[in-house]
Amino acid sequence: MDAIQDEAVGKRARGLDRAFEILDFLRQKRQALKPNEIAAQIGAPRSSVYELVNLLLSNGILEFTGGEGRVYLGRKLYFLGAAYENHFDFTRECEAALEQLADETRETAQFCMLDGNRYTVVRMREGARPFRISTDVGQSVPIPWTASGRLLVAHLSDQDILNFIPSQDFRLPNGEWLDPQTFIAEVRQAEREGLFTFNSIVDSFTHCFAVPVRDEEGHAAATLCLVTPRDDGIANRDRYLDCLKKAATGLGHAPARSKRG
Repeated sequence: MDAIQDEAVGKRARGLDRAFEILDFLRQKRQALKPNEIAAQIGAPRSSVYELVNLLLSNGILEFTGGEGRVYLGRKLYFLGAAYENHFDFTRECEAALEQLADETRETAQFCMLDGNRYTVVRMREGARPFRISTDVGQSVPIPWTASGRLLVAHLSDQDILNFIPSQDFRLPNGEWLDPQTFIAEVRQAEREGLFTFNSIVDSFTHCFAVPVRDEEGHAAATLCLVTPRDDGIANRDRYLDCLKKAATGLGHAPARSKRG
């Protein structure tokens, strides 16, 4: 009897894992898809995906959209997220810090975290410049492509960093290969200095600044960032870093990172 119960519990747990995989996949794809397309792209049995999609539809977690049986994230997720933000005072503090940074510098300010083994912009405030730099909030980006990434993995050992970051993520947007040892050296530099700045790897006209927002253990659980036109960022480096450090200190301790991320 115990073996049968354990098997049932294990099956339910696997079903939950698969349901979260479906939701995360749709979030990253940012488009409605048919259940058979989801199954093919995540490498899951179609029967399992259809069953879970129907369950998620019946609970409002997914919704039909776009015709031909396509599904996407449902409005109930919005309400769940709103309830989380209402309870989570730190989010409101981040909004205020970003608004202040954008006002002081006239540059684009961002609050960033890890999402699993990827980097993501959680919150953003655009600056007052006519030249706008925009990033899709919530979009996952390879850690080595970002200034923040050097700070967000600094609590790991060198080997743990290599195990944590998928090897293909060291391939940069221009097709060049970033030597993992070079990346690790930059991580250790960021760890020593408590900041990291560089000319953006993602494009050729911006400069990125990042400072850590630390948790109670002193690890970088998040970062505050500025993304600026390259020449302006270099010319105002010290002032921008002072603004970022002051804002990060004002935020206090960030929530501890997820054990999975």
